[in-house]
Amino acid sequence: MELKIDQLKVSRVLSIIENDTDEARKIIDKLPQRDYFVIGVTGSPGAGKSSLTDRLACMSAVEKSTAVVAIDPSSPFTGGAFLGDRIRMRRATDDPGIFVRSMASRGNVGGLSPSIYNTVEFLGRSGYDWIYVETVGAGQSETDIANLADIVVLVLAPGLGDDVQTMKAGIMEIGDIFVVNKSDLPGSDQLFSRTRAILELSGKQLPVVRTNSIKGNGIEELHKKIGEILEDYINSGKLSEKRRKRDLYNNLNSAYQIIKEHYAENAKLEELIKYLLENIGR
Repeated sequence: MELKIDQLKVSRVLSIIENDTDEARKIIDKLPQRDYFVIGVTGSPGAGKSSLTDRLACMSAVEKSTAVVAIDPSSPFTGGAFLGDRIRMRRATDDPGIFVRSMASRGNVGGLSPSIYNTVEFLGRSGYDWIYVETVGAGQSETDIANLADIVVLVLAPGLGDDVQTMKAGIMEIGDIFVVNKSDLPGSDQLFSRTRAILELSGKQLPVVRTNSIKGNGIEELHKKIGEILEDYINSGKLSEKRRKRDLYNNLNSAYQIIKEHYAENAKLEELIKYLLENIGR
């Protein structure tokens, strides 16, 4: 769909939001609240998250105003993003109806910078209906996305040790949809069957979808499934619960950033905030 949002202005404001927490809240609070959905895409490095997000974003953009936030590893020299994910999102980047932004993880555990909460809220209030957040992918530590997203798509692929990753409790808990990507590769059938078996044993009735993000196979089914789960979460009240938790984490992260910007770093303070982020709301 044709987007009536000034993307250049959005990009400029995001530069302020990423680097100044005080100013970020002032900017966001001036914008009216509106409904939007945040879809997290996470999984092991090399599972094909970027190409999958690229396909999903293009499909969403047909009917919804769509934005993509690609979390890239931080440069050890500048602290900025390497822009690797954006390079792999050719379709979305070339689509004038999709806003694509790369953000640096800045070394944060879980792969998300605290400013991501403000970034997502700003994009949502600016008029974007569906916001995809694709994480770096760092194994079991990649759980922060569950506190940000309305729904988490966990991407697995054969040959990456994902048959082991799916058995880890931290990874199992964050997924709302499990995707076996690169379904044309050897071992994909076994990974699909094992993932379904693990979910059944754990008592979780969650969908497992096969995709090939390079050829586009299974993307339409996955996109439809995301919409169905979001609707189910709205009707069941689960979405409201997730958003209350997101607001809590957003406030904690904002407080942490403000303290870090105005006061000397304190190891005990960082330890306390980390504990709160990991345990409140559980």
